[in-house]
Amino acid sequence: MSLVEPAQAQPAARGRRATRVQSTGPKWQDATPSTRQVLFWQVGLLFGLLALWELAVSLGWIEVYIYGRPSGIFAKAVDLIGSGALLRDSALTAFEAVSGFIIGTVSGSVLGLALWLTPMGAAVMKPYMIALNGLPKIALAPLVIIWFGIGLGSKIALATLITFIVAMIAAQQGTREVDQDLVKLMRSLGASRFKTWRTVIVPGSLPWIVSAFRLNVGFALIGAVVGEYIASNSGLGYMISYAGTLYDLNAVWLGIAALMVVALLMYAAIDWCENRLIKR
Repeated sequence: MSLVEPAQAQPAARGRRATRVQSTGPKWQDATPSTRQVLFWQVGLLFGLLALWELAVSLGWIEVYIYGRPSGIFAKAVDLIGSGALLRDSALTAFEAVSGFIIGTVSGSVLGLALWLTPMGAAVMKPYMIALNGLPKIALAPLVIIWFGIGLGSKIALATLITFIVAMIAAQQGTREVDQDLVKLMRSLGASRFKTWRTVIVPGSLPWIVSAFRLNVGFALIGAVVGEYIASNSGLGYMISYAGTLYDLNAVWLGIAALMVVALLMYAAIDWCENRLIKR
């Protein structure tokens, strides 16, 4: 008995010492970086990559006619901004993407939410939603060009088609993820199906809808740019396609950078809407 007690006491003593060391050690804190720090490192990373790129071209590590160079992109930007071509093409593509985004995302979200009101309709629409979601939307581009012509309407229509199905599926999935206990509570209180939909289903589905908004930023730009690839003489898609045929890599990179700026602005608008709708 006396031999066992010391053996049992030793781990206990070690545990107390470990506890004492842990309690007296430095406390770990979740330090959130400030906005200024994040911005500093973001800008530093961008300029670091551009400097490395420029250095690689200057030292002959990569070929300028294949990869372009930052100084050439900057010179091209100054030229196209001065002539107004870059701002004109950016504004046109942004208008096409934003218009298609609003029409497709809003209508798709409304339909996806409305399907909760009609279980039969949701069951009927299910295979069509799966088929449309799996269909490469770019395959629809020739039909859209034929139906809507080569003007502005075809680009908006293509962006609308691409974003519509994503928004509809996300909204319907959001209605399924709403807490069913709340739905049962509303039913037990005698609320109608429409009132339950308006007060519980729609607010509970907003996070899913906002997530679809973010996904559709890229899809809307894809629709606009693909439409400009196929049939257009203006816009960032046309600018990138035409510059690529001439091996003007600096203009290609400039068009890509302009698309990134448009995407960032659209994301910022979505964040603003999210703060107004969900986090208020």
